[in-house]
Amino acid sequence: MKTIKNLFFLLTFSLIAFNCSSDDDNTTDDGGDSNELILKSGILTADETWTSNNIYLLNGKVVVNDGVTLTIEAGTIIKGAEGQESLASALVVDQGGKVIANGTATAPIIMTSELDNISFGQNTGTNLNQNDTGLWGGLIILGRAPISVSGDVETAQIEGIPATEPYGQYGGTDANDNSGVYKYISVRHGGITIGSDNEINGVTMGGVGNGTVIDHIEVVANQDDGFEWFGGTVNATNLITWGNGDDGLDADQAWSGSVNNALVIQGSESGSALELDGPEGSAATEDGYTMSNITLIGDPTTSSYIADCRDGLIVNLNNILVYNFGTESTVRISGDDSHTEFANDRLAFSNWEIILPTGVALEDIIQADANQTKFTDNATAITETQASTGANTSVFGWTYAASQNAF
Repeated sequence: MKTIKNLFFLLTFSLIAFNCSSDDDNTTDDGGDSNELILKSGILTADETWTSNNIYLLNGKVVVNDGVTLTIEAGTIIKGAEGQESLASALVVDQGGKVIANGTATAPIIMTSELDNISFGQNTGTNLNQNDTGLWGGLIILGRAPISVSGDVETAQIEGIPATEPYGQYGGTDANDNSGVYKYISVRHGGITIGSDNEINGVTMGGVGNGTVIDHIEVVANQDDGFEWFGGTVNATNLITWGNGDDGLDADQAWSGSVNNALVIQGSESGSALELDGPEGSAATEDGYTMSNITLIGDPTTSSYIADCRDGLIVNLNNILVYNFGTESTVRISGDDSHTEFANDRLAFSNWEIILPTGVALEDIIQADANQTKFTDNATAITETQASTGANTSVFGWTYAASQNAF
């Protein structure tokens, strides 16, 4: 993580410049006068609205409780306070809670660090960039859709929230569960590590149902994954992640939704562009998922996986454009159970186009014990001018990544 220096003055100035107010755990105040810095903390127990004429500072976890709806206006700026491990700030939508966040292309909702000097009416600040990661937590959405975890239990505690907290459970039996609407949201500079294999992602979705709308979401400079699904059935469209410290799109626990139109832009610290896992328990093993119209842009200085397919994964990966990866980057099929699904065409690839690194052949891309032709027969080596598949990147013109010419 890039070290942030000399920002104490900026933060102090911002706190003096704005008239601050604070909410107790049970507060329902929706903001007050214009151009305030509104401090939010604890559990929201009644409906409220966050407005674009104020900036909201998350002091620790702010939890949208069961039965509560938080409405966030287009153009609203939300900042996360500093705090490591269990003290990390995050916006958590608990099971039964809803967020209605209808941003627009001209007025996106921006979630960022308190160290970001972005202010009212702006879409970008000037003092942070894609290398500034782990400065706060992120967005965590928890629902009651099915998951597949060890022991076939119905619910589990989401990563990124300590088990001692009274919220954080996800999973259930309602595939149509509705956690709200999330449109035109940019999540920046987050991703705190709680412990080993226990991090806050840019956007974490645990057991989120297909009644939830996930559309036009950007994650920039997250220390862990850009987007991660833990089971659930939610569908997502028009996703972009840039400079993630670990994986771009990460799916676990037999998620059975879909992604349509996504762009992953790797950085020098990134892990796999796609990290795709199957079920952890016996439940939901017959429900796969689909990812279509995806562009994966690598970093040639790394050996990160293009896609890492593991744990008996069942998936269709369609219309994928891959370029700018290093010579050692591969699509890996890992484990006997994944090789079985690969052989049975339930881990399937179609219409991949790859701009190969110099000296690398198409058959070098697939890392599998057998059946390599199931990949190579569905992939084509191309030059840049021949690309005809992948994401429609024109829909990402509203993003911070576009403003920085990241693609």
